[in-house]
Amino acid sequence: MLSPELLPKHLAIIMDGNGRWANNQGKVKLDGYRKGSEVAYDIAKYCTALTIPYLTLYAFSMENWLRPVDETNCLFDLFYSILTDKDKVNFICSCNIKLNFIGNLSMLPARIFDQIKKAEEVTQKNEGLLLTVAVSYGAKQEITQAISNIIKENVDSVSEDEFEKFLYTKGLPKLDLLIRTGGEKRLSNFLLWQAAYAELYFCDTLWPDFSCQDLSKALEDYTKRERRYGG
Repeated sequence: MLSPELLPKHLAIIMDGNGRWANNQGKVKLDGYRKGSEVAYDIAKYCTALTIPYLTLYAFSMENWLRPVDETNCLFDLFYSILTDKDKVNFICSCNIKLNFIGNLSMLPARIFDQIKKAEEVTQKNEGLLLTVAVSYGAKQEITQAISNIIKENVDSVSEDEFEKFLYTKGLPKLDLLIRTGGEKRLSNFLLWQAAYAELYFCDTLWPDFSCQDLSKALEDYTKRERRYGG
């Protein structure tokens, strides 16, 4: 049984393995992402049941822009269909989930950007889980952009707390636990600053197969760790 007081306040997940799952199933890659999107809803709902207040998901990286145009177009078509699906919007609202999108959103197709803003607006008054979706996101780019904005504002001296106000994640609490599915053991340019003292958990399960039971296992592992922050 998971003790609520021991659970992470801010959980982040690198949802890796969609393409490999599709290949293993003899399906096209988009089928993997479609199944993965359904898993994301299940995990978000489970986090609300566990009263975990902040969940951040890595959906589309800056490096993903290097993929073939046909593939990225299909991904954005899927993303658009999800954002405009009234059933999914109703699901989000029924779970009292507030949506928040971070990344270099100006690079996104206009139709995607517009729907993202609408989704944020529709869920703005929800007071449960804050679900942050990183789209067109890169941690290195986030940090260099923060530095550029600090220079533009002629700030002479910056503390860590002040610096964090220039990041995409401003307003979010410290990251407690970062999970990566799919068997790879790297951060892949995700929340590099925020993960400085986060606990890391890697599992072999491909994201479309990741279940609430898998999340419970990761959370149970987390509750047994002693966080010393270098002390």
